[in-house]
Amino acid sequence: MILLLGATGYIGKAFAHELKRRKNEFISLSRQQVDYTRFDVLLDFLKTKKPTFVVNAAGYTGKPNVDACELHKADTLQGNTLFPQTVAHACAAAGIPWGHVSSGCIYSGAKVVVNGQMRAEKDFTKPELRALVEKSPQSIHGFTETDTPNFSFRDGPCSFYSGTKALGEEAITGIGQSYVWRLRIPFDEFDNARNYLSKVQRYAKVYDNVNSISHRADFVKACLDLWELRAPPGTYNVTNPGFVTTKHVVEQIIKILKPARKFEFWASDEEFYKVAAKTPRSNCVMDTTKLLAAGVKVRSVEEALEDSLKNWKPE
Repeated sequence: MILLLGATGYIGKAFAHELKRRKNEFISLSRQQVDYTRFDVLLDFLKTKKPTFVVNAAGYTGKPNVDACELHKADTLQGNTLFPQTVAHACAAAGIPWGHVSSGCIYSGAKVVVNGQMRAEKDFTKPELRALVEKSPQSIHGFTETDTPNFSFRDGPCSFYSGTKALGEEAITGIGQSYVWRLRIPFDEFDNARNYLSKVQRYAKVYDNVNSISHRADFVKACLDLWELRAPPGTYNVTNPGFVTTKHVVEQIIKILKPARKFEFWASDEEFYKVAAKTPRSNCVMDTTKLLAAGVKVRSVEEALEDSLKNWKPE
């Protein structure tokens, strides 16, 4: 039996759906039933129910976006750093392996190869780097699981949300048997306020950048596959292999969905942050080599994006 925490959230619902599809026995626990944020309560529950695995899809993301985390810092710190540490210690004390939904937003930029030399670049709004993305995408490489986060409290500036997610990974390192699953900008075919494709279609103006993204169903399938394959515990970047630019996503939306509206883009980072955002945003490319080497099969980002738009289900 699997214990699922955060089952009512955007990613938690996808885990519940996939567990049902696989006919896996699981329990969805709410804080109204049991205050699992308390170590003693959670440990007692684990010892009583004896789940074989725990999935933590709970966390604090802020609504409608991460700007809200700047106003609710105590809740953000509790949900993204202190709570995962509680789960880690409780699972370790009970001898139960578990998986934690983390985020790729603890990075900014990507690695580029120029003249045979690889270097990390944090800002892909630079004209020369955008030109490289368009003309030589094979020169763009993602951050691996061993790369130190560069969009965190230790390497700022960063959003408070990203800072707490990075700190959350630090807080559970070396405690028990844990999987850390890094999600990145979730999307799928179901129109939803949390869906990246929905957001792009509804923005008054669109912010163009370069990112790895995670199809929601593909993400939860990959996470559970890692556990079922008994892949070594540790950190895994769980995105659809490859990357996209927001401009390309808009082009695909226009091509496939043929919306009546016209899309406008922010003229610059300065304009975007002056008008539309209160805190820095993470834009980054993730490397999925480790995930694929573990035997997990994941569609390319292009395939997942096209499939989602061709099967788009408006709200």
